[in-house]
Amino acid sequence: MNEYKRVAAIHDISGVGRCSLSVIIPTMSVMGIQVCAVPTAVLSAHTNGFGDVVMKDMTEYIPEALSHYKTAGVGFDCIYSGFLASARQVSLCLDFFSAYPDALKIVDPVMGDNGKRYKTYTAEMCECMAELVAAADVITPNLTEASILLGEEYPVSQLSLSEVKSMLVKLSGKGPETVVITSVPMADGKNSNVGYDKKNNAFWRVTYEKVPKHYPGTGDLFASVLTGGLLLGDSLPIAISRATSFCEYAIKTTFGYGTNAREGVMLEKCLPLLTTPQSFMDYTSL
Repeated sequence: MNEYKRVAAIHDISGVGRCSLSVIIPTMSVMGIQVCAVPTAVLSAHTNGFGDVVMKDMTEYIPEALSHYKTAGVGFDCIYSGFLASARQVSLCLDFFSAYPDALKIVDPVMGDNGKRYKTYTAEMCECMAELVAAADVITPNLTEASILLGEEYPVSQLSLSEVKSMLVKLSGKGPETVVITSVPMADGKNSNVGYDKKNNAFWRVTYEKVPKHYPGTGDLFASVLTGGLLLGDSLPIAISRATSFCEYAIKTTFGYGTNAREGVMLEKCLPLLTTPQSFMDYTSL
């Protein structure tokens, strides 16, 4: 289609706090991928630590943008969705999928974290998200979102290898060929990002060291690097390793500077890592 890869990123954008499109655009751009933003909502800041934020719903913009892109002959190699502000926006994402049937369809089902559903996500929204997941090629839920999609209780203890494999397979059974679950505490005491490739029936694991701070936007960062890696030809384990390594580097850099966690990771200091030749082989087979 193009000498470079072009992605339609259907996400929200926050003016303050490094998350959503404010990290997706620079991260994927540094990887040599053109990001075309399709904002689902515009916020003055993200919703974790800045009090009452200003939010503008962009639902009416999305179908108009799609219509323009089709009229102008704009093509996309990937449709990549994240936070959605309403149930209708799910159907609008499906319209993007239908309009570009050959594009890689990646869904980050942003619904909750730390065992809790976000306040904006009703039961109806979660049901609609399941429809989007069914149409995706790749999904990247965290453990909370994986539990919601499966209709299961959030695990209160560390997970065994068999439990993790079961979750991955059940999620893949809902439609996507590739499933990556982030932030999984495992029975051997190691935090992991895990993946499943249905076509090859292959399971992968990449471990990381956790720091005693929570930074918003790291899920967006992980999914962006993973998406970029897949578009550039990475295998699934290499893409997971690339995304995990970069997020760990960004988190540890930020933790070392001791900045306010609500600001997110210090992305600006870390982006050059994505431009240097790296060997991302820190993965194991589950």
